[in-house]
Amino acid sequence: MKSDSPIEPSVTGLDRLASYGFELPRELIAQAPAVRRESSRLLGLDRATGLLSHGTFCDLARELGPTDLLVVNDSRVEPWRLFGRRVETGGRVEVLLVETRDDHRWRALVRAGGRLQPGEEVELESGALRFKLFERGVEGDWWGKLESTDGRQVTTTLREVGRPPLPPYIRRSPTDLKQLALDRERYQTVYARQPGSIAAPTAGLHFSRELMNELLERGVQQVSVTLHVGLGTFKPVTVSELDRHPMHSERFELTVEAAAALNRARSRGHRIIAVGTTSCRVLESVVNEAGHFVARSGETRLFIRPPYRFRAIDALITNFHLPGSTLLMLVSAFAGYQRVRAAYFEAIARRYRFFSYGDAMWIH
Repeated sequence: MKSDSPIEPSVTGLDRLASYGFELPRELIAQAPAVRRESSRLLGLDRATGLLSHGTFCDLARELGPTDLLVVNDSRVEPWRLFGRRVETGGRVEVLLVETRDDHRWRALVRAGGRLQPGEEVELESGALRFKLFERGVEGDWWGKLESTDGRQVTTTLREVGRPPLPPYIRRSPTDLKQLALDRERYQTVYARQPGSIAAPTAGLHFSRELMNELLERGVQQVSVTLHVGLGTFKPVTVSELDRHPMHSERFELTVEAAAALNRARSRGHRIIAVGTTSCRVLESVVNEAGHFVARSGETRLFIRPPYRFRAIDALITNFHLPGSTLLMLVSAFAGYQRVRAAYFEAIARRYRFFSYGDAMWIH
């Protein structure tokens, strides 16, 4: 990896949203994944010195070794994005399912031309599913009844006809079946196990099975946690003062076995490396003041931003995040605001690809 000197802009007011804005050329928003998962570019940031380095994601195999513990989020993203039409008018509609109570009663975000009404029905994915709207939620969402038209379980039909819930900045045609097949494979980590997310933990998308095996052969320890990415991931920060931002909650689990592995690594002085902000939030939610990890499950509303003091992790693998996002604030808290800002300026100048399908950072 080649090293360069960082740029150090002077900025104040880290408790305000405006401090986390930056201009990003639209063409740097990745619309498709790299040809191979591990061929994404990798920008390294040394937290102690601010030095930046440039390489590819597969270079991580040379950066990690037997004294490292890699922590991944094994949540599986569900194919809960659906296209269809309004039964009465024939108008186009897009539905993003968010959660279910009993396989029939579902919560969803619904986009359609014109005003939707309780009692209205929409037909989805060429008639494979029907969604009847019951009541509007407090966050602009809808509760309704979802049914398969052939009598099968809804979840069975969804796995066949549903689409990956790509974020809105990735543009897709509903009729592009070739791209849909690629997204089904690539908008999912190779180690996904636990169903429940409505967006992928994207830092993990860069790992191929071959790279994971290579890291194991080098003695890198690996452990899984679970955090299900929820509706809040689509909601931007809208308040100017961050103290007033209502952080969304997300369901997580740290097993007894995972906690034991983490405590073992900590007692031996090994590095704990979080793959993604989701893994980081789990770890920082379950570690106590003494640095001991406690197995538990529940929901976390932890809002990590400067000047947060980290207790759980020593390094972080992450993507390049949206301006003004809580994810960018977390990274800024971990690596230092000015260092992260300099790294982002450098990434833009060198034409790195941003957001979910974009390139990665290795912060150590």
